[in-house]
Amino acid sequence: MTQQERVVVDFDQHSAEYKAGYPELSHGIRSRCPVAWSEHHGGYWVVTGRDELGEISKHPELFSNDRKPEKGYGGVAIPTPNGGGRGGFLEMDPPEQMDYRRVLNPFLSPTAVERWRPLVADVAAACIDTAIESGRIDFVDDLANVGPAVLTMGLLGLPLVDWVVYCEPAHAMVYTPPNSPEFTRTFELIMRMVEGITTSLAAARHAPRPGIIKALLDAQAAGAPLDEDGIEGTILLTIGGGFDTTTALTAHALEWLDTRPAERVRLLSDPGLMDTATEEWVRYATPAQGGGRTVTKDCEVAGQRFQSGDRVWLAYGLSNHDPAAFEHPDDIVLDRFPNRHAGFGLGIHRCIGSNLARTTFKTMLGLILRRLPEYSIEAEGIVRYDDIGTINGYKHLPARFPAGHKEGPPLAEVLDRWQEELDSGPFWQQGMP
Repeated sequence: MTQQERVVVDFDQHSAEYKAGYPELSHGIRSRCPVAWSEHHGGYWVVTGRDELGEISKHPELFSNDRKPEKGYGGVAIPTPNGGGRGGFLEMDPPEQMDYRRVLNPFLSPTAVERWRPLVADVAAACIDTAIESGRIDFVDDLANVGPAVLTMGLLGLPLVDWVVYCEPAHAMVYTPPNSPEFTRTFELIMRMVEGITTSLAAARHAPRPGIIKALLDAQAAGAPLDEDGIEGTILLTIGGGFDTTTALTAHALEWLDTRPAERVRLLSDPGLMDTATEEWVRYATPAQGGGRTVTKDCEVAGQRFQSGDRVWLAYGLSNHDPAAFEHPDDIVLDRFPNRHAGFGLGIHRCIGSNLARTTFKTMLGLILRRLPEYSIEAEGIVRYDDIGTINGYKHLPARFPAGHKEGPPLAEVLDRWQEELDSGPFWQQGMP
């Protein structure tokens, strides 16, 4: 393939320009070519057309998620990070990928997820009670970070109070660029988190607790236990996906609703609107912005020729603003239907936790709208991630509201009660794996 056959664009999803111009910048790129070439990070294709992205996602045999340096496969991150293992089953191809998804699927089905809704509601209520007498809250630090993190601990079978151990590194490893002065500290936090997972795995072998970790240790593929690195990578993937994306989605929704009090009332009065609105916020904000692939052999897909070894960025976020697929793509339409967004990815690597994300988000948002109906965001205190190319998230989203009264127990008591339920109650024996 010659350089003349490529439409070259100046694109880097990790740049300040991407953060400042998202999502509008997608239209200029797409108008030149829905599958264009960027020279950044060693060169890669960027796919912004919704139909083109959908077609490529149908061919995992041609576009590999795997991270195998010996094959030249770079996994899902562009640029590919130096060192470290694969990112769990997200950086595996079939059939290996399916060995891990089969283990997690029963924990993340709609029925299984619904049983966790009371925990999310109790945690969110306790977080609101912690702040309600002061009339101030940081929706990220004080609530949206907490609920998904506690839930993830429960699913894994780790102590619920350990959410504080994993929370900071789980977020920092996403928003801290490698050239940041904070990267060394972030790397140290991540290493401590990995050490904690290794310790938890050792403990689970001697005193297993119900949850995803036990299921991974018990599982077999072709008559043998799952690979140790694959298990550790999948736990890290579960923590990263469970902690960060739902927090980001919640923050985006709360900021948008800040100046739209009538829409808050509509959401509370119409449960069906909450369902379509959730899909619309996933489309518009796309917390997980995209994923990298490696071309396994020369091919032509979606009208574009690719060569073996080419890197490809499936820009879920930008494809979700394709006017050929979405009328008024840069507007939020709460009752948009149908809504064939790619916010949870497409194909065999579609987000396995999408049911969990929807349930957690709707539970937290509904409770906030009921308990803090007159909240007002402090715009000067909003802090977005420095780099939104991986997760389109927030560090801080402070708000004020009329002070109120506590309605329930503090967070520590909520966690103790739920921990007792998970350790000795019937929770895991009633419809859970």
